Amino acid sequence: MALRELKVCLLGDTGVGKSSIVWRFVEDSFDPNINPTIWASFMTKTVQYQNELHKFLIWDTAGQERFRALAPMYYGGSAAAIIVYDITKEETFSTLKNWVKELRQHGPPNIVVAIAGNKCDLIDVREVMERDAKDYADSIHAIFVETSAKNAININELFIEISERIPSRTPTRHLAVRASNSADSHQSQSEAAAAEPQIRW
Repeated sequence: MALRELKVCLLGDTGVGKSSIVWRFVEDSFDPNINPTIWASFMTKTVQYQNELHKFLIWDTAGQERFRALAPMYYGGSAAAIIVYDITKEETFSTLKNWVKELRQHGPPNIVVAIAGNKCDLIDVREVMERDAKDYADSIHAIFVETSAKNAININELFIEISERIPSRTPTRHLAVRASNSADSHQSQSEAAAAEPQIRW
């Protein structure tokens, strides 16, 4: 079966839930006391999409301003970028637009952009209207979903949509796939290449 390695970078302000989205997708877990990312963290997960395996190489970047200059190291060469904002904080949506501008100017030319409005379980304190965010995403031809890492809402769907948007001409390589039921792990790139579970979508 063809294996496609898809580098995905998460961008956005600190505290919007980037790490929580990754942990929910990879480990299906949620930690309300997760520490802010320093520099960046790396995780992987392999899923079956149609007749291929998509191995997501996920770079979760730090949201603090002092680390922003490092972002090009992580979105460079990415197949997709997930830009996350907090639906309860209008300023995080404004920051998102700056990330979009930066990607358009300095990111890979065919990068798939996905916008994730996280913490949709906190609808009672919403500051960013879903329609406004959806209209903006449509205007830049980006994927749009509202997510809740806490309640596991639209997390898998976000990555499914990325799989659907990746151009079919992306190079593939063929590997003998070993079945495994173990969880993907937070690990080095060399370890990540060893053995992973394959999740069927």
